[in-house]
Amino acid sequence: MLLRNMKKLGIEPGSIDEVFISHAHFDHTGGLSHFLKVNKDVKVYVPTSFCKPLGAKEVISIKEPLLIHENIFSTGELSRIEQSLVVKIEKGLVVIAGCSHPGVGSILAVASHFGKVYALIGGLHGFREFDRVKDLDLICPTHCTQHKSEIESLYPEKYTEGGAGRIIEI
Repeated sequence: MLLRNMKKLGIEPGSIDEVFISHAHFDHTGGLSHFLKVNKDVKVYVPTSFCKPLGAKEVISIKEPLLIHENIFSTGELSRIEQSLVVKIEKGLVVIAGCSHPGVGSILAVASHFGKVYALIGGLHGFREFDRVKDLDLICPTHCTQHKSEIESLYPEKYTEGGAGRIIEI
């Protein structure tokens, strides 16, 4: 499905240099082995609980918060299950979560060590502590978020619809 979606979006697998895996659940990793068959020349960032994927040029196992590139960070593996990607832009930090299994509060707390969190994009599995996102400027719940309608009704001016292939300009 990953390769099929990439083709629909006009993304050439060979144009990808790095892959960031949030956690080991199949719905986040199922396409990785197929991807690595067509592009072995990638660096893959995984949480330490993830079995190292075969076929990648390099695998970086991440336990603690880490500067990956200038203005790009990992929260490190939280609750021994998941890491989130943090990107620093002019407006603040954009946190990209897989499913938020460690809890949105934990993810935002670690991310805030890198600066002020501006946006949260990603799966918010089981998330119901809606006050935790009140100070954010953008919220884009995706994937496994059960309470999207509640988030949208509480924060309509901050809410952005997400999904595979969606481009969000910030």
